[in-house]
Amino acid sequence: MSARYEQDRCAHASLTVRPFQIRGRFLTALALRIENKAMDAGFFEALDDHLRATPQFFADAPLVIDLAKEPGLADPKQLRDLVDNLRRRKLLVFGIQNAGLLKADVLLSLGLIPIHNGRDAPAPNEKSVRASRVEKLLPPDNRTVVAPVRSGQMVVAERGDLTIVGSVASGAEVIAGGNIHVYGTLRGRAMAGVHGDDKARIFCRSLDAELVAIAGLYQTSQTLEAAGPDRCMQIFLKDERLHMEALA
Repeated sequence: MSARYEQDRCAHASLTVRPFQIRGRFLTALALRIENKAMDAGFFEALDDHLRATPQFFADAPLVIDLAKEPGLADPKQLRDLVDNLRRRKLLVFGIQNAGLLKADVLLSLGLIPIHNGRDAPAPNEKSVRASRVEKLLPPDNRTVVAPVRSGQMVVAERGDLTIVGSVASGAEVIAGGNIHVYGTLRGRAMAGVHGDDKARIFCRSLDAELVAIAGLYQTSQTLEAAGPDRCMQIFLKDERLHMEALA
């Protein structure tokens, strides 16, 4: 085999084999909603207290700064100080929501990308209206997993209910656009109603979770301990707060 033939063969292979794939990913990110312009020592002292109380919750979790309650926070220096302080605390800040008057070059200099809310949408046109109507007519895409969910796994039912016939291990995530049913012990993270469905619920045979959330409102293990880990539970939203009840 000549060297020339080998070069031609390798060149042809490089043209026929795709060098990469582009695939979507369903990722979970935390949002830090700023509700006070005064980024003083008291603000960061309260943040440090929260981080000490729930250290595992923030470990390796992507973080978004949400300015919905403070749209006027457009001072680049103040924002830079906030981002520096958050990253100094090992928080993985990567984006900003409801950025308001902040310019794109300012965000770029801080290593932030703008994250758009689900409510933000272009003006409807005939095509988008038809697509919206079709989406509403689609049946729920429920999902059933007849196996335990192991640590490190993420199971998603993006448009419908998720049923786990087994337990959810610590370090695992179960996510659903609708309700979540766990016929076993829920030890990992469960997020129901992730597209804003505040009527969604979480049901489990035994509750020992790291985190539960419905429509973005969450509680961690530190506040779930009093719920009783050995009882069948349901978790739901009422008056914009998470409630837990034992099932008869």
